[in-house]
Amino acid sequence: MTPLQRATAMADFAPDRIVAVASGKGGVGKTWFSVSLCQALALRRRKALLFDADMGLANVDVQIGLMPEQDVARAVVNGVPLAKVVEPALGGLFDVIAGQSGSGSLGRLTAAQLNALVIGLDALAPRYDHVVLDLGAGVEESVMRMAGAAARCIVLITDEPTSLTDGYAFIKVARTRFPQLGFDVVVNMADSPREGERTYATMRRACESFLKFAPPLLGIVRADRRVKEAIRRQTPLLTCHPDADAAHDVKAIAAALASQRAAAHG
Repeated sequence: MTPLQRATAMADFAPDRIVAVASGKGGVGKTWFSVSLCQALALRRRKALLFDADMGLANVDVQIGLMPEQDVARAVVNGVPLAKVVEPALGGLFDVIAGQSGSGSLGRLTAAQLNALVIGLDALAPRYDHVVLDLGAGVEESVMRMAGAAARCIVLITDEPTSLTDGYAFIKVARTRFPQLGFDVVVNMADSPREGERTYATMRRACESFLKFAPPLLGIVRADRRVKEAIRRQTPLLTCHPDADAAHDVKAIAAALASQRAAAHG
């Protein structure tokens, strides 16, 4: 099997272990959601790894106040195994593979380098119950290659028209590239659960009309002013405001994700 074939076959390896978090555009809270989801999974006593797979504008470490000694660039440039660049976060609650903050150089990775990352992830993932990939926004090649490393992809949307159209475009391109990839939708920054359901219904209708399938709704995260406060403090919301509405919503999504894996194991 060639490296590309192995990368494409990742869904056969871990159908319930690796989940990518994607968005068609920036500014929808993707990295915040990835951090919060990983923390919520860890709080459920799941061994979790957060991989900052935004090769252009990595910032997971900034959001959680982590000063990483290693990052994914070392693995790419020096051929170091991904296991060697894993660092504990939040007192060891979960692990992180940091991106290279403030540098867009990883956005120009070659196909061979991207394949090597996916193969490294293949080797590392069995050590964890859940691996969360925080993808870059859009449909660039590096985003698509990393999306193909997952078995499921959570597409984060808001009620903004550009978020809906770009989220749909991501699903369309990724589904064409990786027919085995499963999709879920999470509506972020919803004014209310009812408004979140309306936003999801718009996405569902577009997918049903043009792609002939309907990605299920995994959850709705309500708009919460404390999210911005937590990001400014570089402290995860579930740490500084565990009883916030958005915190409860992410915890519910983590529970649903954990249940998916339990169901897959029978």
